[in-house]
Amino acid sequence: MPRINVQGTAVEYLDQGSGDLVVLLHSSGASGTQWRALAETLAQHYRVIAPDLYGYGATPHWEGRGAFSLGHEAAIVQALLERLGAPAHLVGHSYGGAVALNVAATVEHALLSLTLIEPVAFHLLRGGNAADNDALHEIMGVVENVTRSLICGDYAGGFCRFVDYWTGCGAWAALSPARRDALAPRLAKVALDFHATLTEPTRLDDARAIGVPTLLIQGAVTKEPTRRICNHLARTLPEACQHTIDGAGHMAPLTHGEAVNPLIAAHLATNATHLTRRTKWASYR
Repeated sequence: MPRINVQGTAVEYLDQGSGDLVVLLHSSGASGTQWRALAETLAQHYRVIAPDLYGYGATPHWEGRGAFSLGHEAAIVQALLERLGAPAHLVGHSYGGAVALNVAATVEHALLSLTLIEPVAFHLLRGGNAADNDALHEIMGVVENVTRSLICGDYAGGFCRFVDYWTGCGAWAALSPARRDALAPRLAKVALDFHATLTEPTRLDDARAIGVPTLLIQGAVTKEPTRRICNHLARTLPEACQHTIDGAGHMAPLTHGEAVNPLIAAHLATNATHLTRRTKWASYR
């Protein structure tokens, strides 16, 4: 796989196909391989880029100084866009969705479209109503479990509680022993991901400035924190459309790919020749 140096770290990424750029950002605990099926389909018409974010896949753990933030992760996407020299469709799931939203707020001119699948942008719940506070309290319980497990060195137990929260009781036990052994050491990065999404300073009103055609996808039986985030963004983003996948939860791209992937492909096709954004990108460069 090709690599790009981002602030001293060698970031690996999948690169296949040709045409308009599509950048795919994975969820916490996963890697660019999460998108294998979607990438193979899109590569027939697009150049597909799927990086391993910090601490996942073949990309080393973040070793910078200061507090880790979504901006550090977003720098990977920005570096890729600079290297590839063209605007891109940006797709993000879960943690990758929170990163994608940060990218859109920072370099909107570089995007042709945006797809957010249950972005865990928990910072958008701050300053909200009582229901937002309840949803934030719910996710903080998960964060506390992860933190306690790290302190105790119980990486497998912590990852079990993390996976079962998002996917359902017994989901961790259903994984193969080899898969559990591979995931458990990534718990420290999961904790960093939570830190980044909870301490991000931007708020919901800031999203009003993101004028990128945006597809929001959520599962019909997902968790309340991401349900509220998706609904807030659907009302706030100027060019947003929202779609709910029947019977799906938070991991819809993996459990319901047959429903999610065509929605993404249609959204990309609709915005494939956004000439105004191509002009903005050329002017910026």
